[in-house]
Amino acid sequence: MRRFLLLDDEINVLYALKRALRACLSEKDMSVEIFTEPEQALLRSGEVAFDVVISDYHMPQMNGVEFLAMVKGLQPDAVRLILSASTEFETVMSAINRAEVFRYIPKPWLIEDFKATLALVLERRDQLMANQRLADELRVQRGQLTPQELEARRLEAEEPGITKVNWGPDGSVRLE
Repeated sequence: MRRFLLLDDEINVLYALKRALRACLSEKDMSVEIFTEPEQALLRSGEVAFDVVISDYHMPQMNGVEFLAMVKGLQPDAVRLILSASTEFETVMSAINRAEVFRYIPKPWLIEDFKATLALVLERRDQLMANQRLADELRVQRGQLTPQELEARRLEAEEPGITKVNWGPDGSVRLE
């Protein structure tokens, strides 16, 4: 299942993005979380791994480049996209250089262009994950990573949080 995080200060834009995603992928193949506040989106990014993060550029609290740069620190393998009505060259270059944004999505977008971009984004994410798996397998072969650590990484990528246990002071497992 693909996990998407969408951030825009305008809720109607978020709903339109969600509809565009549904037009491109089946709902059973994706999970979409929407946020209007960058701080809440960053908190969630610290809890759950996302495949794709799309952020608006112009927002009151922080701009999309700042947000995506922070997401990059939390989730370097998430593919990041910026959404903006602005076509200023400096804005786009800042997004690419600072937050390593994969693509720029103009507002308003055309559904055909959005589908093509989404196909490239998912291909990029699959490529990143395949490279990560190959690198991990090489680390196992070199003895830098145990097979158990490799399996824990695989499980964590599949179901974020599954390998983390909240232990109580008496050794019990806490289900908070």
